[in-house]
Amino acid sequence: MKHYFLGMAQEYAGGEWLKHLLTVGRKRDLKNLENYLSKRYQGEAMLCKNGRSSLTLALKANFEPGDAVIVNGFTCYAVYEAVKEAGLTPIFADISREDLNFDIEKLNAILENSRVRGIIVQNTLGNPTDIGAIENLAEKYDLKIVEDLAHCAGVHYSDGREVGTVGVATVLSFGKEKSIDTVSGGAVIFRGEFLSNLGARPAGPSPRAAGATSRAAALRTPSDLIKTSPQKPPRPSDHLRARFYPMFGALTRTLTYVGIGGAVMRCLVKIHWVERSADNKLDTSRRCSKFEAKLALKQLKRLRKNGEAPIREFCFVHDRDKCLKELKRKGYYFGGFWYEKPVSPERYYKNVHFDEMNCQNACYVAEHIINLPIYYTRRDLTPALKIIKKYLEEEA
Repeated sequence: MKHYFLGMAQEYAGGEWLKHLLTVGRKRDLKNLENYLSKRYQGEAMLCKNGRSSLTLALKANFEPGDAVIVNGFTCYAVYEAVKEAGLTPIFADISREDLNFDIEKLNAILENSRVRGIIVQNTLGNPTDIGAIENLAEKYDLKIVEDLAHCAGVHYSDGREVGTVGVATVLSFGKEKSIDTVSGGAVIFRGEFLSNLGARPAGPSPRAAGATSRAAALRTPSDLIKTSPQKPPRPSDHLRARFYPMFGALTRTLTYVGIGGAVMRCLVKIHWVERSADNKLDTSRRCSKFEAKLALKQLKRLRKNGEAPIREFCFVHDRDKCLKELKRKGYYFGGFWYEKPVSPERYYKNVHFDEMNCQNACYVAEHIINLPIYYTRRDLTPALKIIKKYLEEEA
């Protein structure tokens, strides 16, 4: 039986951790990744420190301080943090239990009664949203769409278009458990009207924050935009954590067989040799490491070659705590995969001031969801699935 703890770098099993550790990146790898992303997503790419930094840059470039943007009601704290860092107001919209994406009727009701400038589409857990309905609402209410590909790089919408090719900006995260996983790093791709007419608004009075006009004027062209891109390399501590995390994951995964893997991982987190994903600091002045760029490009090309993208399966169970404990006794540590609260992790939830009354589906999902890691075969998961089946909600 394989064992898992906080994800435990399971995608780096079988010696993959050593390839990660020994990968040598060069300056040209940064440029190669930027060029590939620019071509694939039809825009101008920048490499960033992490996903939340990428999202912050996308929002700052396309919206003015004080603007309101729609955010999925079942999401991670990194999205909320990026919205606030950009000086914007997040409005959480409830979701459908079928695919964990926006409930279109409820979304329309919000837009009818609020002045909103944009919407962040995240295709939750890799499940593609109804992009046609989103585009119709965007046209009706003059919204800009920003696509967050943290979970869904390589996925296609029902109309055949690849995710990341629709909105005014595309954001990727290369963090742990993402569709492209190099432990850390991210990217943003700008395109559409933003590149030629940044900051344009329909005529008419509306509040504006000081400095918004000058900011828009300074970033009118792609070349001007690139001059403002993150130039600093990662801090040495961040670089080393990203480099060694898969090795630590392999170590703790092995030590789990003798009952101390979890304790070792908690110790590594405590002394900051391993960083929990939600604690990865936002920093728009820094880019990813060269070796991460090299690894990210390989993974992106593999997605296209295979014609597939990982989608994290999910279901709803009653008495999830009991279910997780039974899974743990069999060696399956499924905690840490978006549980506890609609905006995860729980330790940051109080900062969000989440409107639970208007996002009841999101609250239900947060209490009952089980979603499976994406890097294991069905055979690996067979014992876990038998346990989960006993706890399934009838409606699921």
